[in-house]
Amino acid sequence: MILVIDTSSAVSALALVDGNGTEVGEDIGPSGSGFDLPAFTGLRSGVSFGLGLAIGLHVPIVALRTLHLQAARSPEPTLAVAEAGRGRVYYLAPGSEPQLGAPAELPRTLPLVGWLRAATEEALLEEGLRFRPESELRTFGAAALIMLESAPEVAYGSLRLEYMQAFSTRA
Repeated sequence: MILVIDTSSAVSALALVDGNGTEVGEDIGPSGSGFDLPAFTGLRSGVSFGLGLAIGLHVPIVALRTLHLQAARSPEPTLAVAEAGRGRVYYLAPGSEPQLGAPAELPRTLPLVGWLRAATEEALLEEGLRFRPESELRTFGAAALIMLESAPEVAYGSLRLEYMQAFSTRA
């Protein structure tokens, strides 16, 4: 069995898949205290929870990138988006590297896929961008299975959080 955890965006998701590549089940809901993992979510919380389970059960851990996981939900090319704060999103176009931009700066050639706060989604829609309907997308677990085919295992002691944007402060 494989447990897939994503707590890095406005929506948190858990999926359980078996060793034969079949999704057993998933739970998707708004991030925050209402999504019980185990009662709070966030990138560090999700990674800590998964790492604790992996070490305790002596099973491998694999890191999957949020934007790539969202992109894998679509059978057709899409622009994957994730919450970045301050009205901006991280986005990933096919064949490129993740970027940061305001709604007006996003490419308009592809439909969007991703989980965002309602205000951010509305800002994208107001700019004329459109989301691929959920009914046309793979489940979170099915997308994870696609990514797991080529994802390398990560040693427990070498697991690092990869933030899409680094922040610095001045003293």
